[in-house]
Amino acid sequence: MRASSTTIPLARDGKKCASRQWIWRSAMKPSISVLGTGRMGSALARALLKAGYRTVVWNRTSEKAVALGAHGATVAPTVRQAIDASEIVIVNVSDYAATSTLLRASDVTPGLGGKLIVELTSGTPHGARETSGWAAAHGARYLDGAILATPDFIGTDAGTILLSGALEPFTENEDVFRALGGNVQHIGTEPGLANALDSAVLALMWGALFGGLHAIAVSKAEGIDLGELGRQWTATAPVIEGLVVDLIKRTNAGRFESDAETLSSISPHYGAFQHLKELMEARRIDRTVVDGYEAVFQRAIQAGHLHDDFAALSRFMGET
Repeated sequence: MRASSTTIPLARDGKKCASRQWIWRSAMKPSISVLGTGRMGSALARALLKAGYRTVVWNRTSEKAVALGAHGATVAPTVRQAIDASEIVIVNVSDYAATSTLLRASDVTPGLGGKLIVELTSGTPHGARETSGWAAAHGARYLDGAILATPDFIGTDAGTILLSGALEPFTENEDVFRALGGNVQHIGTEPGLANALDSAVLALMWGALFGGLHAIAVSKAEGIDLGELGRQWTATAPVIEGLVVDLIKRTNAGRFESDAETLSSISPHYGAFQHLKELMEARRIDRTVVDGYEAVFQRAIQAGHLHDDFAALSRFMGET
């Protein structure tokens, strides 16, 4: 096995070294640096260590990185030293502005040539595209990713991570990504795709969570035991899931008119929605979110779609 080495002053406890340590890069297993060791970054680093990858970590608050030393990580005192130590650089910080501050520093950017940057920070599609172009201009390869999981799922078969960008660096390092989660997917070469799909999935999640908040508020106002609410949610969740799946399929096919396969048209939904609004008004429950629903309903109804399939509402979620 061929190996090369780079000498950098690193210590597993984060303290200054009296002598230089050798960081060996295996031709079989690449060295990986993780920038950002909050809860998610730490979970990523631990998963890599468990899979046998030599892992270097850096964090702005060094104490968070030092804790990973007990798991076998090497702590880099600076971003530049972390980058110099590895072929792959995984970034998981607060936002793309923070990534920019780290990677575009004058002493860091020259060391990025030939590296693979894997951006796992939450961001926007246009931010991913801009960062991808910047990385290419400085000789680095780039994959942008979105983690659709909480830290406890990282390193497990159920861990889902979406990656977009050039296919080659993904296929070359697929074992690395599989160490982070069993459900890692390359979803396309357009760099912004992972973040775009992440936002779409989050919209589904927040819809459910805010719906849950409304349901809790109504239940409390009407004296309904929340345990009973939980039982009814469990019973009806498969029905709601089926409605969402049907909504996506019909919208994808452009089948907006009611037909024999329509599960529900806009009209009965809107009638029941008026009852919810009246209840919330009577009980003085915050209507900020549901007033937004009302606006979408009204745009569709005024355009003559009251008796069309609920999927017709998707045509009125664009520019207002």
